[in-house]
Parts: sequence; C-alpha cells; structure tokens
Amino acid sequence: MMETALLRYCVNFSGHKKISAHQRSNSEIPKTSPGGCEDEWCARVLSRRSVMASGLVSSTTALAFPREGLAVVKQGLLAGRVPGLSEPDEEGWRTYRRPDEKSGGHGVGWSPIIPYAFSVPQDWNEVPVSIADLGGTEIDLRFASPKEGRLSVIVAPVLRFADNLGDDVKIENIGQPAKVINAFGPEVIGENVEGKVLSSNVAEHDGRLYYQFELEPPHVLITATAAGNRLYLFSVTGNGLQWKRHYRDLKRIASSFRIV
Repeated sequence: MMETALLRYCVNFSGHKKISAHQRSNSEIPKTSPGGCEDEWCARVLSRRSVMASGLVSSTTALAFPREGLAVVKQGLLAGRVPGLSEPDEEGWRTYRRPDEKSGGHGVGWSPIIPYAFSVPQDWNEVPVSIADLGGTEIDLRFASPKEGRLSVIVAPVLRFADNLGDDVKIENIGQPAKVINAFGPEVIGENVEGKVLSSNVAEHDGRLYYQFELEPPHVLITATAAGNRLYLFSVTGNGLQWKRHYRDLKRIASSFRIV
C-alpha cells in the first residue's frame, strides 16, 4: 500500500503533482522544493517500482499461461537450442539424442531410461509434454513442425504386458509384430488398431530388432522396440495435407529411431 501511495505521488498529471490526504502520511514523503531532492527521490521510487512491476508481470504471465510457461521451463533445463539436438547436417537434418541427465522414468524398481536417438528436418522442435496427451505419463518426448507434422516417444513398462520378461527385454521376447501393435497401438492412436495396420516390417540395427508399422487414417507411422525393462513406441503423424506433401520425410523420421 505504501508503494502504491508513493507511486501516485510521483506521477505527473498535466505538469502538476497530485496527492490526496488518504494516500500518505506527512512523514512518508520528504518536504523539499520542486526540482530538488524530492524529484530525485521520486525517480528512485519509480525505478524501484518498475523493477517490482517487471517481476510481477513476469510471474503473472507464467501463471496465466501455464503451457507457454512450461515450455520456457523445459527449454531452460538443459543446454542447447533444444536439449539433445545436434546442429543441422549438410542436408539440413538434425539428430536428437536423449540426454543422459534428463529426468523422468526413474521410479522404484526401474532402471534409468536407456537413451534413444532419431533424426528430423531443421524446422522440427521439442514441445512440452502433457499428461492429457495420448500415452499420458508414459510420454517421454514430443516434437512438432508446423509444416510437416508431429512425433512422440512413449516409454512403457513391459510389466504391463508380462511379468516374467526380466530386466533386459528384447522386442521379440514380447511377441510377434501383430501381438505388439494390437497390445500397444491403442496408446498411440487412442483406439483399437485392428484392421488399421496397412503394413508392417521388421528391421535390425546393431543386433536389435525394430518393428515398423504404418496405420491408415489417422495417418501414423510407429516404430517399436524394447530395451532394459521398457517398450519404446516412436510415432510420427500428420494431417491429411502434411501426409500427402511430406510422406517421404515422415517415413525417414520414423525409420531413423534407434536405441543408443
């Protein structure tokens, strides 16, 4: 309240300083002539008030717009333009590698999340994760491009599928491609995937198998593999126009996913 009174005193309306009796006590403001130390004192008060107001605006903005505020916090947690993202290569593609120090997924009885990597064109960037998204709290990462589409990484406990798979699970231990997509596909598209799988493929990289699927509209490409005691679901999707114009890039992104 005192700060408010002091600010009102120092504001100049049409060249006259106005103040009412209820805004201050006689001891609050120095009695000096205009243009003397009183003006200097006002300047100090206004300067102090500006700093306080600046902090208040910043805090209010973060509270009023939680999603934007969250995005700023997430980007500030780790160094770099986007945490874990490399500089563009000669084709303009960048590689994301999950930083070892990134938090998340370290509950009781779980080993640390084994890092993964994938490649995206230059205009793809990390976006905040929300528990309201499909996949809920098991979404580890999301990326998006306004022009091409979006992707997500779901890291799910294999114990939800079976309790006797051990702590170093391979995707083939969980089952054949059809079994995996029928069990975990709904976490990606939000509905049963029966009859929606257009194609499936099995790729091998460095001795690890990756199940690759393409689902009909809503268009989505899914790469699934397992490491440690978790199943990794990497999904890439876009709207109809994005799918038509950028299918080759979306396919390349989906195929680039690796456990590292």
